[in-house]
Amino acid sequence: MKIIKKEQNKNIKKMEFEKGTITDKDSIAPSYISLENPKYIEIDNLYYAGLIVTNYYREQNDILLKNLIETNINMNISIFYEQQDSYKTIKDLTYHIGNVGVELKESNENRQDIDIAAFTYNDAKYIRREIQVNNEDIYFLYIYINLYSEDIKELEYYLNKIEGITQSKGMQTRRANFRQEEAFFSCMPIMENSTIIQEVAKRNILTSGLISTYPFISSTIFDEEGIFIGTNIYNNSLVFIDRYNTEKYKNANICIFGTSGAGKSYYTKLLIIRYKLIGIKQYIIDPEREYGVLCEKMKGTQIKIGPNSDTYINILDIRKESIEEGEKGYLPTKISKLIGFFNLIFGELNEEEKAILEEKIIETYKIKGITFNDKTLYKKNNNKILGQEFKNSKDMPILEDLYNILGEDERSKKFQIKLIPFVKGSMKFFNEYTNIELDNDLIIADVYDLGEENLKYGMYLFTDIFWDKIKENRNEKKAIYLDEIWRLIGVTSNKEVASFIYKIFKTIRKYGGSSVAITQDISDIFSLENGIYGKSILNNSSIKTFFALEEENIKILSEYANLSEKEKIEIKSLKRGECLMFVGENHILTKIECSESEKEILRDNKNIK
Repeated sequence: MKIIKKEQNKNIKKMEFEKGTITDKDSIAPSYISLENPKYIEIDNLYYAGLIVTNYYREQNDILLKNLIETNINMNISIFYEQQDSYKTIKDLTYHIGNVGVELKESNENRQDIDIAAFTYNDAKYIRREIQVNNEDIYFLYIYINLYSEDIKELEYYLNKIEGITQSKGMQTRRANFRQEEAFFSCMPIMENSTIIQEVAKRNILTSGLISTYPFISSTIFDEEGIFIGTNIYNNSLVFIDRYNTEKYKNANICIFGTSGAGKSYYTKLLIIRYKLIGIKQYIIDPEREYGVLCEKMKGTQIKIGPNSDTYINILDIRKESIEEGEKGYLPTKISKLIGFFNLIFGELNEEEKAILEEKIIETYKIKGITFNDKTLYKKNNNKILGQEFKNSKDMPILEDLYNILGEDERSKKFQIKLIPFVKGSMKFFNEYTNIELDNDLIIADVYDLGEENLKYGMYLFTDIFWDKIKENRNEKKAIYLDEIWRLIGVTSNKEVASFIYKIFKTIRKYGGSSVAITQDISDIFSLENGIYGKSILNNSSIKTFFALEEENIKILSEYANLSEKEKIEIKSLKRGECLMFVGENHILTKIECSESEKEILRDNKNIK
């Protein structure tokens, strides 16, 4: 038995020897620590220097650490709060108030001493009142800042910069010379507040005053289910936004404003790529032919409409998804949209002209057997509905049918004349039955061939059809992008069309959707009806992204958006790819970032450099 035990001991010792003597503590320990210099600590080629906050303004209305946290300087900040005994504090304050009160009555010799005593007397009374009347607690506050760098000169630069920032906030600091080790440990997550530096840093503060030391500043947005947007310009933190988070944001709408070349198209394309990868259905109105290459590489569907196109959409189509299941009113819904479209062609219509036009539209649908009874939109056999099969485009009227009806009445012949280009002239491609399918997760509507004057017709046409797709399924996440939105809500448009666009921004949330307004013409989006539609769309967007703008556009934007003077200066001085983002209540400067694979997707696009 003894022999067996000896063998076992030998095996155990052998195993311990083979395992070695390195522990977990040794694995994370630095290779060396130097405390030779009283101005800094050197640990593994990094230099650390501490600052102790020794005093503050008597009254503070701002968050003390905001400017420090928003810098990109390497630092650790540690804050200690020690709650004090309120009963003992009141007792000491009462004693102090009594003594100082007597001194103030008896002393008249040194005016400066009297003023100082008066300050302490009033402060003591204020603190006692807050504790007794408002049930506040009193704390001792300690703040330590530890900076680090690989270069001593850079560390000195950081120290000077931080000292300047703290001084601007009314905080006095002292370098922790000969106490660098204690300052270093105070900023580590081990809850050590050395008594050697406590007396220098200790200042009293009430509960209400603690708010000014709140360290978790919302300069960073990191939504757990969000997509990557870029980095915070000030502190290099990552920005992730989940615009479909209904608990955090009131809607998923976005406004993207910026001058040509500022980066708004680049940003929009990155959003499209990233949301395509997570299965979000996206519909893009493309008036400048900017998204063709992106569409091809992301295996989307590109629909072109114009003189050279063989794809058509019938503006008079009534689609099954144009109203939700259980609702009624296919024809009235369609008529309201058509009035907006024909307003673009005929110019602003008065109430009498609208009534006449509506009468003719109703007659046109009646010829095809479609009335205000929704059942007439379903195919029948022997007066029985065939399995709820909805009529297709071939069963709908086209513009030529309305054109003929308009010519039969002297009151509407002027409308017929204005429809000639759309029925028999250069834009007769509007007078065709729909021959496209919209069954892709990414659909780009290319209206570039329509030309500058006619873009608004194509944009409205696709907005109408995409809006119906948005309403098709509430449980699916989807988005509609309206590039150069000023064409639909600006002075070249009309109230009916602008109201329709505003309705999209206002109600898309309940369909699980997001609408994105993109423009470089700030003045134009606020040009119709004193800017009420542009302002409404801006206010109904939880996320606002402002790239670099000209001073005149910034001035106009500031009338409708809550821009501070500092933010106006920031927008003007932004570099390409940088933006000021309003995300809910947070305002942050962001640099848009992308991966190499995303760059590869965008590289062939002539608009991306």
